[in-house]
Amino acid sequence: MVTFTRADSALEVRHRHEVLRIEAWGTDSVRVRAAQYRLPTESQGALEAEPPISAPTARPVITVGSSRASVVHGELTVEVDVDASAAYPEPLLTFRRTSTGDELLAESREHFWMPGARFFQGNRSGAYEIHQQFAAYPHERLYGMGQRTHGRLNLKGLSLDLVQRNAEVNIPFVLSDRGYGLLWNVPAVGRVEFADNGTRWTAGQAREIDYWITAAPTPVDILGRYADVTGHVPDLPAWASGFWQSKLRYLDQEELLGVAREHRRRGLPLSVIVVDYFHWPAMGDFTFDRTEWPDPRAMVDELADLGVELMVSIWPTISPLSEHFAEYRDRGLLVGADQGVEFQQTIQDKGMTTPMPVAFYDPTNPETRAFVWDLVRRSYAELGVRTFWLDASEPELNPAHPGNLSLYAGPGAEVANIYPRDNARLFAEGMAADGRNESVLLCRSAWAGSQKYGAAVWSGDIPATWESLTQQIRAGLSIAISGIPWWTTDIGGFHGGDASDPAYQELMIRWFQFGVFCPLFRLHGDREPRTPTSYAQTGGPNEVWSFGEQAYGIISELLRLRERLRPYIHVQMRAASTAGIPPMRPLFVDFPDDENAWQVDDEFLFGPDILVAPISRPGQTSRQVYLPAGTDWVDAWTGERHEGAIRVDCDAPLERIPVFTRAGSDVHLTDRPTD
Repeated sequence: MVTFTRADSALEVRHRHEVLRIEAWGTDSVRVRAAQYRLPTESQGALEAEPPISAPTARPVITVGSSRASVVHGELTVEVDVDASAAYPEPLLTFRRTSTGDELLAESREHFWMPGARFFQGNRSGAYEIHQQFAAYPHERLYGMGQRTHGRLNLKGLSLDLVQRNAEVNIPFVLSDRGYGLLWNVPAVGRVEFADNGTRWTAGQAREIDYWITAAPTPVDILGRYADVTGHVPDLPAWASGFWQSKLRYLDQEELLGVAREHRRRGLPLSVIVVDYFHWPAMGDFTFDRTEWPDPRAMVDELADLGVELMVSIWPTISPLSEHFAEYRDRGLLVGADQGVEFQQTIQDKGMTTPMPVAFYDPTNPETRAFVWDLVRRSYAELGVRTFWLDASEPELNPAHPGNLSLYAGPGAEVANIYPRDNARLFAEGMAADGRNESVLLCRSAWAGSQKYGAAVWSGDIPATWESLTQQIRAGLSIAISGIPWWTTDIGGFHGGDASDPAYQELMIRWFQFGVFCPLFRLHGDREPRTPTSYAQTGGPNEVWSFGEQAYGIISELLRLRERLRPYIHVQMRAASTAGIPPMRPLFVDFPDDENAWQVDDEFLFGPDILVAPISRPGQTSRQVYLPAGTDWVDAWTGERHEGAIRVDCDAPLERIPVFTRAGSDVHLTDRPTD
C-alpha cells in the first residue's frame, strides 16, 4: 500500500520504509529526495534554499489518486505510478513536458523482480549504498558532468567516477538533448553509468537519494534554471579578462618583477602575474618567505603601477613544521582520518630533507574558514593581493582514498566532493566580510555551486601534447555546461615542453590561438629542463618571448587581439552572471533546432557572435568548419560571407585558426569591416 500526502508545494509518498518527496524547486523544476524512514534534516548538497518561482508557475498542481499521483509545475509534470501487478510494487516516477506530454525521463527498475529503481543497502551506520536507475533512450545525447580527460563531449555510453581528481572535476550535472537538465545533488563518492540499457547513479555511502530536474524549453533556459538553484557567478572583475602570466615557478621577488617589467618594456599587455607554491616558510603559514620575497608590499605596489594584479598560490596542505600546526591540530581544524594519523599527502616542503607527510585543513568547518582567512588577510589581502590560486583543492590525496577522510561536514565517503567548493567559500566569505568583493579564485577542482564563490577552474596538470590540446576543447565545453563560466587551461600544457623545440613551438602557437578565445587567458607550465618536486623546484622558461621569434610574433599579436576582445568578453561575462549562460559554449546552446549543432564537438561559440574552430593536429593548415543554421557567418580574417547550415573548408596557416563572426554583429577581430 502506498500513501500519498500533499505538503504545501510538495508531494510526499510513503511505501514500506521509504519516504519519497517531490518538491517544486524553481521554475519548471522539482527536487526529488528519497530515504529510509525519514529524510535527513541537513543536506551538504548544492540546493541550499528554494529559489523564487516565476508567476505563471508559482505553485504546483498536485493530484492524488489511490495508486497514482502527479505534480504539475510549469513545463514539468511528474507522474508517480504504482503497478500493483508487479511482484514487488514500488512507486516509479516519470517526468514529462507539460505542454506536449512528451516523456523526458523515467525511472526503470534495475531488475524486473528486485531491486527497483531506487536501491538502499545499509551499512549499520545509518548510511546506505544507494542506486538510482533511469531508463535509457536510443540516440539520446548527454552533456556536462564537469571537466574530464576522456576527450568526449557527448557522454552517452560512458561510465564516470563521481570523485575529485587532478584534471578530473566532478560536477554531477547533465544536460540532455531530450530537453531536461539533472543535478545529482549527492556529494558522496560514487559513479554514474550512461549505458545503452539504463542510466544509473550510485554512491557507496549516503543518507539519501537527492536530485533536481528541470524541463526548461531550451538549453539556455536549462542553464539559467540551474544557475538559479545553485548560484550565479559574480560579474568578472575588469582586470581579470586580460593576459595572465605564470610559470612553475618564479623563485623570488626580483625574478617575478623582471618578467613584469619586460612585458612593459616590450609593450605587451599583462593583467595578472603569479607567485606559485613554496613562496612560504612552511605550508600552512600562509605568508611570504622574506628571504625570497623581502618586500611584498613594494612588489604589489610596483605591479599595480604597471597595471598588473598579483595572484598568490595557496595550498590547503599544512606542514607539521608550520608555526601554526599545533593550533590547527588541537582546535580540530584539520581533516581527520578514520584510520591512521591525520596526514593525507607527502611533499618536500621547506625545512624537509625528504618528502614528509602533510595534513589538509578542513574548509567545511566554519572555524577553519575563519582561522585560515585571518592568516591570509594579514599576510596577503592587507598588502593588496585580491586574487588567489587555490591549487591541489580536490584535495590531492596520497593514497587517493577519500573514504578515509573525516570532515566537519561528515564522513569523506559521503561528502568529500564538496571540499573544493567549501575551499572557495572560505576565501569568498572572508573577502566579502572584509569588503573585498572583487576577486577571482583559480581552482583546480569544483563542485556544483562553486561558481557563486567566484571560482574559476583550470584544467589541471595536463601533458604538453597535441592529444591534450584536443581534449581541452571538450573539457572546457563540458564544464561550461556544468555551471562554471570562468575556465582556462595551462596554455601549452603543464607537464613538459621544450621552448627551443620547433615542434613544441608549433603546439604553443596553436594552444595560444585556442586560449585567446577561452573565458580566462592564461599561460602556465613546468617546461624543460624540469626539476623534481620540492621547495627548490623551477622549470624552464615560459614567457611569451621564450619560444622563438616566429612564435613570439604570432603570440604577441594574440595578446593584442585579446585586448581588443575585452569589451565584448565583459558583455558575455555579465550574461553569465545574470542569466547563467557561459561565454564559451557548444553550438547547440544557441542553435538547439539545428540537429548538426548537437554533434559538433571540435568547435565552440565564444559568446553569441564568435565561432571558433581550433587547430589541434601538428602540421595541420586547413580544416572543415560547420556553420550553424539560422544566420549567415563572416570569415573573421577574409571577410567572406557564408550561409548557415553548411560546412566550409578553411585555410589555417600557422598564424591563424578559423574564426567566424555572426553576420550583422559589431564584432571585428581585425581593423577591416567584416560585413
